[in-house]
Amino acid sequence: MKKRHAWPPGHWSWPIGIGHKHGLRCGEMVWVGGQVDLDSAGEVRNPGDLAAQTRSAVAYLGAVLDELDADFGDLVKLLCFYVNDGSVDERAFLGQVAGALPGGVRTALTAVPVPYLAYPGLQVEIEGYAMLGRTGEKLARRYAAQSATAGLPASFVPAVRCGEMIFVGAQAPVAADGTILHPGRIVEQTVEVMGRIDSVLRQFGASFDDVVKMNRWYVGQGTVEDFEPAALACAANYSEPGPAATGIPIPRHALDGVQIEIEVIAMLGKDGARLPRKHAWPDSLWDWHVHLPYKHGLKCGEMIFLGGQVSLDKSGQALHPDNLELQTRQAMVHIGTILEELGAGYGDVCKVLTFYQGACGHDDLHRNLAVRSSFFTDPGPATTGIPLPVLAYPHMVVEIDILAMAEES
Repeated sequence: MKKRHAWPPGHWSWPIGIGHKHGLRCGEMVWVGGQVDLDSAGEVRNPGDLAAQTRSAVAYLGAVLDELDADFGDLVKLLCFYVNDGSVDERAFLGQVAGALPGGVRTALTAVPVPYLAYPGLQVEIEGYAMLGRTGEKLARRYAAQSATAGLPASFVPAVRCGEMIFVGAQAPVAADGTILHPGRIVEQTVEVMGRIDSVLRQFGASFDDVVKMNRWYVGQGTVEDFEPAALACAANYSEPGPAATGIPIPRHALDGVQIEIEVIAMLGKDGARLPRKHAWPDSLWDWHVHLPYKHGLKCGEMIFLGGQVSLDKSGQALHPDNLELQTRQAMVHIGTILEELGAGYGDVCKVLTFYQGACGHDDLHRNLAVRSSFFTDPGPATTGIPLPVLAYPHMVVEIDILAMAEES
């Protein structure tokens, strides 16, 4: 499919040369990679200042949208990673994000607290998705009722439907009055959150059968015991073949006692009919240590969703244990295999989201960024890279999430 790429004049840059671009427009979608408060030489501006960096990141995001003939009113989803050791009030942070947006903007939102970001002094990274017509016309959208979301600024809604796409922001086990439900009990919280997602989807006439991509953000220390119980509770809501899925452990959520938040993307025909889809599970790929209904890849219409790709074997054991470069290369090879089974290739990738085990600093980011970037020709897709202390399985040190687009079969 035809693509346009964005790199606005004077925009920030990485300190190493890569082929990724800040934004990409394809069909009705606009993809903006993680925006941060760096300068054109890759140096952090306003180090340690969350409020100032938030304003800069949002301004950078707006510049990318503008270069692709879109604006903040076209947003359907924001994903905000921000540094929080427990001392940051997430509602105050989201107020800063909302305050940097123009009035009247309404978008789905996910906020993920992390212990650090890729460069020392960096406090926030914000990526966004927008939608507008192929010839630039504004697209009608519907918004889920606010009752499912506690205490968010008016700019942020539980979900947005635009065309065939439904973007559901992260749902949390928190009551409207701020009470944490089932504090510290991840299985019960998973059941609560999946019930909320079901309620949101039903507002648009959709169900879990229409989900094409799911992300779970759970509190964990990189053990199977952290991963398995909630994964099974979540999986119970899906029939096979299920959506593509990614599960990422983080050290903590913003509120003590919250153990999990979950977001989904669903697709439903404009007439309310279920859309046909093709699933991919190549024989050569890895598997989880327990059976789950998810598939490695899924194509619905022009949209392609891959679950987070990793370097595991068929029993869930890490290949190339603790080796970031080799695991990154293995994950990228898996991505190519899945895309091929869905009639696509690396050139069809629009957005890359990479989580890697690493410290705050240039080295770990650049070690995996250089490898994964080498699989794309310039101009490449939009990208985001987030370091974490651990990932879902022992000795697994990278997970790469892919969104792509290709002509309908």
